[in-house]
Amino acid sequence: MAIMAPSFSSLVFTVRRCEPELVAPAKPTPHEFKQLSDLDNRDSLRFQIPIIQFYKYNPSMQGRDPVKLIREAPSQILVFYYPFAGRLREGPGAKLMVECTGEGVMFIEADADVSLDQFGHAIHPPFLCMDELLYDVPIIDHLGNICLICSLVVTRLRFSGFIFALRLNHLMSDAPSIVQFMNAMGEMARGVCAPSIPPVWQRELLNARNLPQVTCTYHEFDELVKPQSLIINFLHELACCSFFCGSTLVFAIRKNIPHHLGKYSTFEVLTASLWRCRSIALSPDPEDQVL
Repeated sequence: MAIMAPSFSSLVFTVRRCEPELVAPAKPTPHEFKQLSDLDNRDSLRFQIPIIQFYKYNPSMQGRDPVKLIREAPSQILVFYYPFAGRLREGPGAKLMVECTGEGVMFIEADADVSLDQFGHAIHPPFLCMDELLYDVPIIDHLGNICLICSLVVTRLRFSGFIFALRLNHLMSDAPSIVQFMNAMGEMARGVCAPSIPPVWQRELLNARNLPQVTCTYHEFDELVKPQSLIINFLHELACCSFFCGSTLVFAIRKNIPHHLGKYSTFEVLTASLWRCRSIALSPDPEDQVL
């Protein structure tokens, strides 16, 4: 199937995809049901996270097909991450669970008649051709079940180099766990026998032991606007742009942190700084609480 991508900095190219295939675990895996936690069981998480990575030509990969190497890695890593090879189901009370069926993840091989250099020197969001390099997988079956958990697309580029794209259901992973999964898949592609960090499923720890009960009325929340309304009303005022925070900026922010507060990771420093900027931009009333 050939797809003509839209203009990206005056760049137009064609993507040819092979038919999607399912990559199952390389070894038999348990057939069981795994309950998602109370935190996971939210409508706001029922979507797929798109990730796209660009890789330039590496001389050490001369004569080796990235599609073949990456196709073999999921089958190996799914032996350890076997819930990802299953399907999401909806149980009693709309409670979600994973049926570990071992069916596998969707894998798509593709070729694009464009080189990596043609995308320019600064490839960063918003990337207008993202939909053409991903694959829009239907995740709902005829019964309304959220089925597919993960899909992978590997696109060869002209003059070597390739693009790796992934869609992973947010019900199954947040950002750190996606990174862990992708690192583990990279390890398997390099020939290791097991991931350096083994996955653990202990989502029952995040379930409420006792159902919450409201014991009094909180009138301070009577006039709050629903978050969904806020999102709809202000979408037209949002702009999508990218900010790149180098070591110099991080060092400058760290210099302003009082020593008695201790040490913080780069992620914590940047998140706190962005939150302060957000709060200032909102220009809240002094009597209001910033959420």
